[in-house]
Amino acid sequence: MIPCRRFGRTELAMPVLSLGGMRFQQSWSDVEASAITESSQANLRAILETAVAHGLHHIETARHYGSSERQLGALLPAVPDPDRLLQTKVPPQADASAFEAELELSLERLGAQRVELLAIHGINRPDHLAQTLAPGGCLEVARRWQRRGRVGAVGFSSHAPLPVLLEAITSDRFDFVNLHWYYIRQDNRSAIEAARAHDMGVFVISPTDKGGHLHSPSDRLLELCDPLHPIVFNDLFCLSQPGLHTISVGAARPEDFDRHLEAVARLPEAASLLPPIQARLEQAQRQALGDDWLTSWSHGLPTWQQTPGGINLPVLLWLYNLVQAWDLVGFARARYGLLGQGSHWFPGASAQALDDTVTDADLRAVLLHSPWRDQIPGRLRELRQRVGGETLQRLTSA
Repeated sequence: MIPCRRFGRTELAMPVLSLGGMRFQQSWSDVEASAITESSQANLRAILETAVAHGLHHIETARHYGSSERQLGALLPAVPDPDRLLQTKVPPQADASAFEAELELSLERLGAQRVELLAIHGINRPDHLAQTLAPGGCLEVARRWQRRGRVGAVGFSSHAPLPVLLEAITSDRFDFVNLHWYYIRQDNRSAIEAARAHDMGVFVISPTDKGGHLHSPSDRLLELCDPLHPIVFNDLFCLSQPGLHTISVGAARPEDFDRHLEAVARLPEAASLLPPIQARLEQAQRQALGDDWLTSWSHGLPTWQQTPGGINLPVLLWLYNLVQAWDLVGFARARYGLLGQGSHWFPGASAQALDDTVTDADLRAVLLHSPWRDQIPGRLRELRQRVGGETLQRLTSA
């Protein structure tokens, strides 16, 4: 059985691996029960049985994960787990009554009188946080349900920039947080430290997919992470971070647990396994990009709101680095295609407007404080040539 960690002030015994509900669902639409197939339910039952067998007691889903809640609701009684921790997530709304209606529907779909964890889903902008914390707002609704015994701990999930994430954490109004933290994206370290200071539970969102499409790693990444698979390396990296309690396994089939279970088995070896792999990854970065770029590429970058065409320079140059150093082309292509299409989940635009409505001079005018103002337009073109293509649609618009 996998080990558990105290999930901050919730006092829950949280397994270090959680079953995420985003990949096993049949449909991204909230279809009627009659439309759910026997084969889809058989697959989910096998996933649940595997999770229970290995001690993944925490199941985490969301109101807008299509048919996920409905499918779980039909199967949870058939796959009992006395230690189960059920979590769902509901997006914030300006109208608290609309939020409450969504919460009611969420528990109805799950067939649950109570969820042990409820997250306000997608506090990605300052107005989302304001809607949540306002008098009579979403958090007050959640706490009322908590007093009635229908909700346990209340937290939030976020893809927000660090300042918004920190404001939400330091408000001290939440019990836990779902956030991003992977080897390829470590900018939320101070958020984890803040959550730890506030004794909050910390859950890492989608480490395999958002951590670099590690389910289909590049040959270069496989070479650099040897003797570990990149999934195992990244899991060990995440679970070795102080203050971090659990990471999501987005299982689409039972065998998707295998590498994550390997990582947990090797946790006692993390201190010896991680440093040589990290050294190789860092050396590959230096060789591909140079020390000067690595230490200063992000200096003086404007936000996407301040950039002509809404071009998201921080994200695009981060993707450029991932492609150049570790050949994460598939991941970069997916993220590039979502820019401009994913609302507040993936804000800002790709570099497609460069040479169309945005010129080099336009970019240089907002890069006055960047030591790379003359090189950045060319690097955006390099990235666009390698990964630019069809735009993508986020699978849920909520």
